[in-house]
Amino acid sequence: MLSRLSIRDIVLIERLDIDYAAGMSVLTGETGAGKSILLDAFALALGSRGDASLVRNGAEQGQVTAAFEVEPDHPAIALLGENGIATEDGLILRRVQLADGRTRAFVNDQPVSVQVLKSLGAALVEIHGQHDERALVDMATHRRLLDAYAGLESDAASVARLWAERREREAALTAHRARVELAQREADWLRHAVEELTGLKPESGEETALAERRAAMMAVDKIAEDLRDAHEAVAGDRSPISSLATALRRLERRREQAPALIEPAVKALDAAVAALQDADGHLEAALRAANHDPRELDRIEERLFALRAAGRKFNVAVDNLAALSAQYAADLAALDAGAEELKRLDVAAREALAAYAKAANALSDARRKAAARLDKAVTAELKPLKLERARFSTDIETGEGGPEGIDRIAFWVQTNPGTRPGPLMKVASGGELARFLLALKVVLADRGSAPTLVFDEIDTGAGGAVADAIGLRLARLGEKVQVLAVTHAPQVAARADRHYLITKDALARGKRVATNVSELASERRREEIARMLAGAEITDEARKAAERLMKAG
Repeated sequence: MLSRLSIRDIVLIERLDIDYAAGMSVLTGETGAGKSILLDAFALALGSRGDASLVRNGAEQGQVTAAFEVEPDHPAIALLGENGIATEDGLILRRVQLADGRTRAFVNDQPVSVQVLKSLGAALVEIHGQHDERALVDMATHRRLLDAYAGLESDAASVARLWAERREREAALTAHRARVELAQREADWLRHAVEELTGLKPESGEETALAERRAAMMAVDKIAEDLRDAHEAVAGDRSPISSLATALRRLERRREQAPALIEPAVKALDAAVAALQDADGHLEAALRAANHDPRELDRIEERLFALRAAGRKFNVAVDNLAALSAQYAADLAALDAGAEELKRLDVAAREALAAYAKAANALSDARRKAAARLDKAVTAELKPLKLERARFSTDIETGEGGPEGIDRIAFWVQTNPGTRPGPLMKVASGGELARFLLALKVVLADRGSAPTLVFDEIDTGAGGAVADAIGLRLARLGEKVQVLAVTHAPQVAARADRHYLITKDALARGKRVATNVSELASERRREEIARMLAGAEITDEARKAAERLMKAG
């Protein structure tokens, strides 16, 4: 429920803080005192369209803050969770209206979009007025309200789930049927393609590996001859190793005869022989590495040619041939097993349709039974509201199915016997619409209703017994939800739990005025109700009548 409303610099309101409580509260005041300003400010906090004209003259911005107490299972809590907004300290909606027309929205001091603010506001508050087209006249809400009245929300959710399952299975059937039909049209080509690709056995990355191997082999071919020539020079018939080794042995035998003369030459010849032998070893290793089967290069060339030809034929990159082969094989398997799978999917789709139809028909039957009870309950509320000749009815048309079921639901009224019933909004006049609305809200108060209901002068044009009947029903609503009513009817004001007076007071020696709101205690409340009864001049008779109304209330 709404616990506090704070307004700063909105039209004639400079600074205003109002604390609210459960039950029924009324706001009264003379015409032009600022009741509509108060409601406009409240609507701004709930996400309604902003307007630069709302900012008080001379101020840079206006601001409205609405604090709420909500139950942990209220839908607004789920909305907060979806938008990542913490709820430890309750729920506070704040809207800033700038003088240039821009607005900013906050929830628990976290910036949000106006759409988020509007969604939260709709879940927390309903504002109804005599000419308010949102006041239960939107046919899209009638089905939801009937389900809430009958306690069919879980059944409706089950139907929505079955509808989604039916659509999912039908989509799977349609997709598989299209796949099989396409495969059947291309069956011969597909079989040939699978046979060719299966024989080719392409592998991902194979082209790159083969190309690198071919390049390496071709490079080796170019240097192999040079390696062989070098090896021939080092270890061939003309190799100096043998003659150098012979000369080394002869010198070693003469070493003792002239060591100083021979030793350096022996060391140099020994190093030369060792170096030539090392070179021989390295050249032999290089020749062994370069020695490959010439037929291998031919095989690589042939493989690359086959892969690239297949890539051109099937219009894919060579690296994608393996994936294409798997896809074609799957398509062929789907073709071969398509009839059985198609039959299975068809059975599943039919079963889903049957389950949905059964649940939707059961829900429709329950809705029709609940509609009869709702019609009776609402019609019973009309007589005290001086609509005794009117009838309320719930029109249910059965049509094609959807996530909400097979019913198209609209609230209809018949204002007089012999007239044609019709949709609530089209048939009822402004005053009648307000009373039909009140009767509906009394019946639906604890089901499908926001926790705070605001009624803006729905008693306009009503007096005497009708106004008293309206007040009684608002008071009954206040036992189940929080009710805020702007009223000119003393009979309505007398039944409230709390009474707030809206006044327009002069400031700055009469140079400007400001709207104020004050809660009335018993004596001041009696005076206000007497003023509502008598007008400008309050008589003793009016005070006594006001006291009787308060006691009756």
